Order: sequence, then C-alpha cells, then structure tokens
Amino acid sequence: MVAERKMQPLPPPEHRRVLRYVVFVAVSLVAFSCWALVSSRIDSAVLAATGGVGVGPLLTGEDGGGTGSSSSSRRHGDGGDQRHHVTSRQAEMVASSGNATVRAVEVGGPEMIRPPSGGAGGEEERVCDAENAQLRVYVYDLPPEFHFGMLGWDSKKAGTGGGAWPDVADARAVPRYPGGLNLQHSVEYWLTLDILSSTFPTTTGHRRPCTAVRVTNASLADVFFVPFFASLSYNRQSKLPGHGSGRAAAATNRLLQAELVKYLARKEEWRRWGGANHLVVPHHPNSMMDARRRLSAAMFVLSDFGRYPPDVANLRKDVIAPYKHVVPSLGDGDSPGFHQRPVLAYFQGAIHRKGGGRVRQRLYHLIKDEKDVHFAYGSVRQNGIRRATRGMAASKFCLTIAGDTPSSNRLFDAIASHCVPVVVSDDIELPFEDVLDYSEFCVFVRAADAVRDGFLLRLLRGVGEGEWTAMWRRLREVARHFEYQHPSRPGDAVDMIWAAVARKMHSVKLQLHKRGRYQRTLSVNHQG
Repeated sequence: MVAERKMQPLPPPEHRRVLRYVVFVAVSLVAFSCWALVSSRIDSAVLAATGGVGVGPLLTGEDGGGTGSSSSSRRHGDGGDQRHHVTSRQAEMVASSGNATVRAVEVGGPEMIRPPSGGAGGEEERVCDAENAQLRVYVYDLPPEFHFGMLGWDSKKAGTGGGAWPDVADARAVPRYPGGLNLQHSVEYWLTLDILSSTFPTTTGHRRPCTAVRVTNASLADVFFVPFFASLSYNRQSKLPGHGSGRAAAATNRLLQAELVKYLARKEEWRRWGGANHLVVPHHPNSMMDARRRLSAAMFVLSDFGRYPPDVANLRKDVIAPYKHVVPSLGDGDSPGFHQRPVLAYFQGAIHRKGGGRVRQRLYHLIKDEKDVHFAYGSVRQNGIRRATRGMAASKFCLTIAGDTPSSNRLFDAIASHCVPVVVSDDIELPFEDVLDYSEFCVFVRAADAVRDGFLLRLLRGVGEGEWTAMWRRLREVARHFEYQHPSRPGDAVDMIWAAVARKMHSVKLQLHKRGRYQRTLSVNHQG
C-alpha cells in the first residue's frame, strides 16, 4: 500500500501552479483582513482622542509658521476667506457646549480648539489668533482724549506710564460708560473694549468669540479700527449751551474731528487705499458732522442712513448696528405669554416729530382712545424707563414708529422685552438683515397704510394666539444678538457687528485688489 502511494505520479506542472496561486490568494486575503481590522481600531482610537473632530483643516497654521497655502490665501483674499451661505436660522445655530468647533458666519465662523491643557476642570483651551480669526484688526493708538479720556480715565494716574489704553484684561476694572440715553449709541465703546481684549484669556469662565482679533503688525491687518468715541463726544461736548464752557466743549468736539482727519491723512495705511479698509463708528446720527464727508471712504458703523447723503453712507459699504437697549432684558422664564399681556399695542415716547416722524402724531389721534392701546407721551424723566419696562412686558405688540430719523431705540427695547415689534418706518435699515429674517418676529406696516382709519388695529387684532406665540418664541431666540457686553460672547451684538464687518470686507478686498493691478505699471510711468 505504501509502495503504491510512493509510485503515484506528481500532478502536472499547470496544476501545481494553480494550487500555488490559490494558496497565495488565500494568505493575502487573510493578511489584508488583519490589516483592515487593526487600521479601523487605530482610526477609532484617534477619533475618540480628538472628540470626533477632523483635525486636518482646523489645525492649519496652528504652529504659527503661517507659510502654508491656507494661510497665504487668507492673507491675500484670493478665496481663503469664503464662507458658505446659510439661512437665518442656520446662521444663528451656535453650540453652547465646549465641543463646538464650527459656527455659522453670523456668529463668527470657525473657532480653533486645542486638546485639554490640564487647566482647571480639564476644559479645552481655545486660542484665537491671527491664523484662525475671521477678521484681523489693527487698532490705531489714538491719544486718550479721543476715547477713554472722555470717561475720566487718566493714563498717568492709572499707572500705564502715559499709554493710550487702560488695562482691559479685567472686565471689572475698565472705565464705565455714562448711563441713561447715552448708552443707546455706545457701540464704539463696546467694540473698542472687545478688540483690545481679544488676545487675552477671559476671567469670567466663558468662551470669547473668535471673530475679530487684534494684530500689532499693520501688514497683517484686514481692517484698521479708528477708536474715536464719536457719539460720546457729540453727547457730552456738542449739546451744551452755546456760551462759556458749553461753547468751549463744542469747540473741543470739532477740534477732535479735525485732528482725526489730519492724523489719518498722515498714515500710510490710509493713503495707500484711500481709507477703504478703515472702520469708523459714528453711531449717533449727529456725530462726526464735520468729518464724516472727508472720511466717507471708510466703513462706517451707523444706526441708520437718515442724516447721511448716499455718497457718504450707504448699505454697500457700511454696517448698521443695533442701539443698546435701555430697558432690562427679560429672561426666558420671566417672559409673559399671550394671555399675560393684556395690552394690544404699546407706544410711549415723543409724539411730535419732524419729517417722516409726523406719522406718530397722526397715529396718536387715531388710536389713543382705544381701551387696549397705550399710546402716550413719555421720556426718561420721572421713572420713564421703569414705566416703559413694565408697559412693554405687558403688551403683545410694541409700536416702532419713525421719528426724526428712520430708526429708534424703541425697536431694541421691544426685542429685549419680547414684545413683538410693529415697525412703521419705510426707510429703516435693520442690523444684520443679511442673516436675520425680521419678518419672523416683527410686523411691518407701511406708513401710508398705518394712518388709514382702523387699518393698524384690524391688522394686529387679526394675529391669533398661535401666530403671535411663534413670533414671541422667535424673539426669545434672537434677543441675544442685540446684547452688548464685555467680555463679548458668541452671537451677541459685538460679535455680530464684527461678523458683519468681515462680510463687508470681502467686497472691499475685491475692489482694493482690482485697483492695485496696475500699481507697478503706474509707478514705472511716473518715473519715466
């Protein structure tokens, strides 16, 4: 038997080759399966360690080298700054947890997140610098009389050695802005505080937006910020009696404007592009009357365009910012609902106005005697703000009617009170309207319709509980976009303004780069 087996012939050569091939394929499949299993486990471990975040694009430039193509494209505006289009609701979706890595354009764009550094509570360390901010801002070191000096801040007494800026690292130590109606146009103050503190860690335990960051190298800047407290200068130094100290104060306001124009004209950064990449904040409609035309190439932050000719200010180049509301904000748990607001429509303020504001007087005579309407004269005197706070919180609709200018603080007081605004102002421009749909939480009425007998009240009484509640809920969602605070927070008014500036800068950069195409040719022709 054994002999017979030994005498069996070997398989033909072609069979042996097939057998070897089958064995090779089987071994290869086993090896590939083992490799895939190990690789997937490694990938899972990496994702777990990074919190599920794709680390490639987010960490570009983190080592500070700044030489990569992403960094280069962002500096030169050749597409690295493009943002995706988002709806108004998507634009507001900001994650409040510490795991959020990307925010929509409305509230500041991508934010750098680094692994935990072993700090208190093991929280992630967020770094906002020139490599990951949407907007790099160079701040001119204007003397204190242009800004915090108006608030009584003395650099020598403060121990800063005559420096231009107070210590803003501690929010509790910064100079205070005057209260009352002065606060309405305090936008300049909040933006200045925010950009000065943009590279400091916060001391309040919450994360700061990474929308705008200060740079000290002018060649890295996207925009040049002019920290002149123009509204405060107008309020404090232009509305005094025209004699004695009042006349001197008004002269000081005009002198500051003249000095600012001369200061900027001497700056290479202004001369190079004619000021188009500069940011100036004359939010009060009457501020910077003397200098606004000479500085009109810059981007303005305004309340409206009511007192500006179109060649000086327009929506193409400028940003509309909200007033700072003067009534306290309602918390979600303190906001009365439909049946807890017995007043249908509320208005309290000046009734006799000029120009487009005459509609107030006509509406007053039409609806003042209605039993569920409060339409009365009011001011900040004699507890006016306290009465307005109670009245708006007890009303379903708050009338925002054009006055001497298209806008008024009443809109933002209504938003803070979760009282659905009824906007009667045909020429009004609204803050952040490119990312916010105001029709979701406001009612708009043309002035010609509002003064038709019975029209306005029929319209408001026709809004049922369900429709009103939907607008009320939306108001509660968007109210945070109109809050000024220091330090700023993602999606608040300060952050929203910087994001609006960043969006405007895309078209500004496009025009500047196109204008610079033939600089070399022009230089050679000039030399010849």
